[in-house]
Amino acid sequence: MSYFSNFPRIAYDPKGDGTYRIQTDIFRRLKLRTDVKDDIYGFDYYDVQSGDTPESIAYKYYNDAQLHWTILAANDIVDYYTDWPMSVEKFEQYVTEKYNDPYAVHHYEVSQSSGDTNIFIETGQKFSYIYFDMTAITFDSNDTATFDSFFSAGGNTKSNTITNYDYEERLQDKKRQIRLIKPKFIDSFVSEFENKIA
Repeated sequence: MSYFSNFPRIAYDPKGDGTYRIQTDIFRRLKLRTDVKDDIYGFDYYDVQSGDTPESIAYKYYNDAQLHWTILAANDIVDYYTDWPMSVEKFEQYVTEKYNDPYAVHHYEVSQSSGDTNIFIETGQKFSYIYFDMTAITFDSNDTATFDSFFSAGGNTKSNTITNYDYEERLQDKKRQIRLIKPKFIDSFVSEFENKIA
């Protein structure tokens, strides 16, 4: 089944001269429901390799290149040219054309010091120490509170330099991690799509 074969057809006057043509309504679009998207048991996960296309992945995974559109739908990809990860060659060309100096500083980051330390906080400047504005509250024997404000060094926290290249590469890496509807669910997914789009 081709992606547009089940889309409704409409009468359209492209020139505005009263001459109507029957066209496929390409403005129809369906999205996966949030509860379906969040159901990790319905998906397998795949890291897109350089040169992979939705068609080649659909052929490898479903043995049917015509199911490429299910990969795009499962990952909310509307525009293949901007939402699909670039090949290595295309990425290198893109970064070189976008930035005068791909290795210039894009921003600085520090890692979070508590909680999930894999989360990075973007900062506008490079620094070696983080200072916290703190207030100490002490109580005497009469339960009278005393407030003392002071600055405290948060330790030798080093910020990391993120270049333009690093920044763009991270964006590509996020795009590379895609969901694939498990083969046992693909027929029901296609059937539901056909019913809803018409």
